[in-house]
Amino acid sequence: MLHVDIPTQPELQTLVAQRNPACVSIYLKTTPQTQNIDKAAITLSNLIKEADAQLEKAGVDKRTRWAVTEQLEEVTEDEDFWAFQANSLAIFATPESHRSYRLPTHLEPVVEVSDRFFLKPLIRAISMPQHAFVLALAENEVRVVEVFSDMPAETLKIANLPKDAASAVGTSTVNTRSHSSGRLHGSEGQKVHLRKYCRMIDAALRPLLAGRHEPLILAATEPLLSIYRSVNSYPEFASQVIETSPVRVPPHELAERARPILDQIHAASIEQFRETFRAREKESRATTDLAHAARAATFGAVDTLLVAIDEVIHGRVDEQTGEVTLVDEAGADNYGVVDEIAGRTLSTGGRLVGVRKADIPGESSLAAILRYPI
Repeated sequence: MLHVDIPTQPELQTLVAQRNPACVSIYLKTTPQTQNIDKAAITLSNLIKEADAQLEKAGVDKRTRWAVTEQLEEVTEDEDFWAFQANSLAIFATPESHRSYRLPTHLEPVVEVSDRFFLKPLIRAISMPQHAFVLALAENEVRVVEVFSDMPAETLKIANLPKDAASAVGTSTVNTRSHSSGRLHGSEGQKVHLRKYCRMIDAALRPLLAGRHEPLILAATEPLLSIYRSVNSYPEFASQVIETSPVRVPPHELAERARPILDQIHAASIEQFRETFRAREKESRATTDLAHAARAATFGAVDTLLVAIDEVIHGRVDEQTGEVTLVDEAGADNYGVVDEIAGRTLSTGGRLVGVRKADIPGESSLAAILRYPI
């Protein structure tokens, strides 16, 4: 199982608002295979040294640098922490604190030192559906299969997950109800039993899915397919389903059928954005211009922002006016401009989506849909 810590909206807003002359952002590849995690720990040690060198170059005093590296080195020495990882790790440190997030996406090693955190790779992690869960649901069995982009699928052990419908509702079969009870029986009684079974499954999944953004894809046939849809409480429940009986279907086959659905979810999201963008563009409420988007984000006018996750444009954005100043190379006195625009969008309640540059209208660095013309 991938042990992930997807940041919540309030957590992202806290990271966006952080200001300190010695903000360090580190991203690195990890692995859920504990026996192979040593390489990641070594990589982190090297990245900490690089962060310290950047802090020194920026003129940060020794006492502050020591406080930052102490925060980071605590992570390298925590054996329990390294025992449970995902595909990547993000760490954000200041002299006073550090936060870490285990991410399902595959990120290249990066160190950024500035007066604020570098968050664009984190946006990618919460935007791209490369990781999902399949609920394989039948009357006589239920399983949850975790699907990865480049690893074998895995059946999870879920506390309090019913074994089957009959045992869940305390009967020998869900197909009838006793006439002596004075209650429902026959097909109507069966649906009542199955609905209770599905509610119990939904409740058992809540601890696993709380705060997560990965799609939950249902593999089932009628009537369970419709019944589970009606009781599901997970916001990221996929509208597309694997319409088949999952009994005796191995995890890798369920994963193969789930991956095209993940692609469809992502493609549908991008196409919906494009349609809205074209409509709003006619109303002067859409832009791919960096300077225009920066002003709009500064004044809280951005509703939805697509950002290219595969590039960084360095510079600064004026705190009051949103004026953009670009620079040729990274330094502690600048940061990712698109990252900053994304942060301002988030802080004013806007929605962020990280995509490849080819998915953005005009293959621009960003595309913004505005709440009002600006």
